[in-house]
This record gives sequence, structure tokens and C-alpha cells, in this order.
Amino acid sequence: MKIERFELERWMTRWELEVDYDICESGILPMSLGELCSLIDPAAASELERQVMTMPQAYSEARGTLALRSALAESYTDVTPDDILVTTGAIEANFLIFNALLNPGDHVVAVSPAYQQLHSVPRAIGTEVDLWDVVADGGGFAYDVDRLEALVRPDTRLIVINTPHNPTGAILDSAQLDRVLDLARERDTWVLSDEAYRWLEHPGGEKLVEPARNRYEKAVSVGTMSKPFGMPGLRIGWFAANQELANRAWSLRDYISLSPSKISDAVAKVAIEHREAILPRNGKIMRENLDFARTWFAVHADLASWSEPKAALLAMMKYTAPVDSTILADRLAKEARVMLAPGSAFGLEGYLRIGIGQRQDLFAEGLRRTGDFLEGLR
Repeated sequence: MKIERFELERWMTRWELEVDYDICESGILPMSLGELCSLIDPAAASELERQVMTMPQAYSEARGTLALRSALAESYTDVTPDDILVTTGAIEANFLIFNALLNPGDHVVAVSPAYQQLHSVPRAIGTEVDLWDVVADGGGFAYDVDRLEALVRPDTRLIVINTPHNPTGAILDSAQLDRVLDLARERDTWVLSDEAYRWLEHPGGEKLVEPARNRYEKAVSVGTMSKPFGMPGLRIGWFAANQELANRAWSLRDYISLSPSKISDAVAKVAIEHREAILPRNGKIMRENLDFARTWFAVHADLASWSEPKAALLAMMKYTAPVDSTILADRLAKEARVMLAPGSAFGLEGYLRIGIGQRQDLFAEGLRRTGDFLEGLR
């Protein structure tokens, strides 16, 4: 497969070990095993510690253990463990789904802007990809399902959605999701629903719609331990589909990563089962950073504005400086030691991507330095 350069990942790799204030990170503040154990039931914590210390580091079950797949299946409606495939992050789940479903010449409609994988992999397969733009309006970025309806065709093979949306923070509400799924159902079209930010509702904010897989038999819901659980180092993702697609993707996975890590599988199971004990931690982080960001943007309205995320962690910051976003992001990283991702990586020139999942003191200092730097450009 010939595939284009992954611009965002190459840019992130260039700077992520050089900066002191990463405020574009796409996940919630990473959590240690010690912190996980402090949040959950003491008996469960003790058992997890015992498992981690004593389990032989052999290969694990290729699909993910039945225990983990069962815990994941219970978080959906009418999904069995055999409908779940555990993967090496959501990025592998998406890659496998695209390759299991698509052939050269197929028609795909994909949300845009997006994490580049959602466009680049279908194109590399040889499909025709039309982009469904999340549009900026007076209230921020929003989905317009009328635009989607104009793009889908009788022969559309796959619609790719992402809610809450990376990078704008837009969400599909329940009525909009139903309409998307109705458009797919009428054409017997598959839907890949990237739900990496599931469970990341803002305290007092809008409720997130349930997984697409709950509402449509040809919807595939993709999840991850990275974003809502602060455990990207586990490299655990999954998708919920049906047994046929899960088996097809499993056959492809034999050639890629073979099986999840045994320790990661065990830790992920415990976190999924005890997620209600973990989510308040996330809510506190998001609430504190949202409060600071609102004040910062109000004070610096002449330098930057943002479309506040309706849920989850990401938003786009529009700046007034007459500088290309890649140049500005590079200079911020090098001179101010602050990491804000360039909007050019998403096709949104004149913006920087900001994330509200960082530790509060680092987030606040990163924004203060950003304000000083933008002021200095004048």
C-alpha cells in the first residue's frame, strides 16, 4: 500500500519531547497504574496488582481476552463478545475496518477536517473519497447533515463519522445521528463511527449520543483506552460491529500485530469495568481547564478566539497574527516551548488545535506563554 505522509503525527513527533507545555494533546491527562488503583474498589485494585506481578508474559488471546471483550460488549446494546475485536489502539481498528470493507473504486464519504487516517487510508486503498465538511457558523463548528445528504450516492459503500469531533469539538446530536444512519440504511451503506471521545462529557454540558452501533446493524463503533481513560500507553482500542466483520478484520490483524499485550488487556478490563469511578477525575480536569480557557480567551480577544468544544477535549483556536499556522506552531514550540498543533494539518489554515485534557497548571502556563508570544508578534 502506498500512502501519503501523516502530517500531524510527523509534526507531533518533531516537537512532543522538546516542549514543556503540550496543550494540544488529544487525550485526557495520562494516568498511572497507581492512580487507577487508587480510584477503583480496593479488592479490584489488589487483584489487578496481583495479576500484573504474577502473569507470565506470554502471547494473549488474538481477539482480546473473552473477559475484556465481554466487558466491552456490555457497554453497548445487543452486542456480544464475538462482535468485538480488541486492537492496538483505535488507529489499528480503523485501519482494519477500512481494509476489511473497502475495495478500489468504492465510494466513501468522510467527515472533514479529521484525523488524517480517516481520509488517507481509504484513498490509499483506491476508493473515491468525498469530504463532508464540519462548518463554522456563528456558534462555532457544527455538523450539517444536509451537506452529507448531498454527497451520499446509491452506491456509497461507507460513511465515516466522528463525534465528539477531532479537531473542532462539534458533536452529532441524537436526531442528527438518526438521520445519518437513515441515509446509510436507505442505501445499505456501512458507517464507521469513530467514538474515541466516548464518555468525555463536560460537567453540566450536553449529553453525548449513544454509540452508533446501538442504532444500526451496519454501524461500526470504534473505541479506545487512550482518550477517555488517559491510558494511551496500553495501546488498546477496539471496535463493535458484527461477528462477520470482526472475524474478517481479525484475519487481517494476523499480518499486523497478532494480539494485544497481555498486561494491557488485563488493565483495560479493570478500567472499563470501573469507568464510573474514573470519569469524575476527567470531569474535574476538563472543568478547571475550560474555566481558565474561557477567561484567557475573553482577556485576549484581540489575539485569538475559539469555538469552545461542546464535549470532549479538542477545539480550534483562531488567531489574528498574519502567520501560517505551521510557522506559528513551530515558533511557539521552539521559542515559547508551547505545543499547539497547526491547523494546516487539518486543512484549517489560520487556526491552532488546543486540547483541554492537560494538567491544570501546565495548561494555564501554556496559555499564558501563548498570550505573551502572540502579543510579542505585534
